[in-house]
Amino acid sequence: MKTLINISILFITVTILFSGCGVYSFTGASIPASAKTVSVQYFPNKAQLVEPILSPTFTNKLRDIFTVQTTLEMVEANGDIALEGEIVSYKTTPVAIQADQTAAMNRLTIVVNVRFVNKLEPEKDFEQKFSQFLEYQSDLPLNSVSAELITAINEMLATDIFNKAVVNW
Repeated sequence: MKTLINISILFITVTILFSGCGVYSFTGASIPASAKTVSVQYFPNKAQLVEPILSPTFTNKLRDIFTVQTTLEMVEANGDIALEGEIVSYKTTPVAIQADQTAAMNRLTIVVNVRFVNKLEPEKDFEQKFSQFLEYQSDLPLNSVSAELITAINEMLATDIFNKAVVNW
């Protein structure tokens, strides 16, 4: 009898969770049921300091997160959900200044300006800057750690953008 009650409670809970407007996924994404496509335009690097791998790796990471964590089809342009923008800052700054006025650590910061358009729910459109950073030892040249840092920062930025665009907590 106790097992039957537990199964009934589980069934009711699952039914409530998956009913309503939109399509839900285990990632927390809430996308309108009628949305079928997403487009992510190339994000050019308009920062003063240009790192050649930054634009393509960031754009690909953003495309990946939408294709892996949703059922939307990636299209070249004019998706039901569309993202575009530019990288506006790529800079390194000293942090953790020591007594001898030298930096023990440096911080690499990347800022991306994003314009999000939801054709089915225009009230969710936004334009916003997203910023993330990581620190690295100041005795290491930036070019020796940049690829690893860029990969990690791109992951954080893509997650922040994805959450802002389609996770409605």
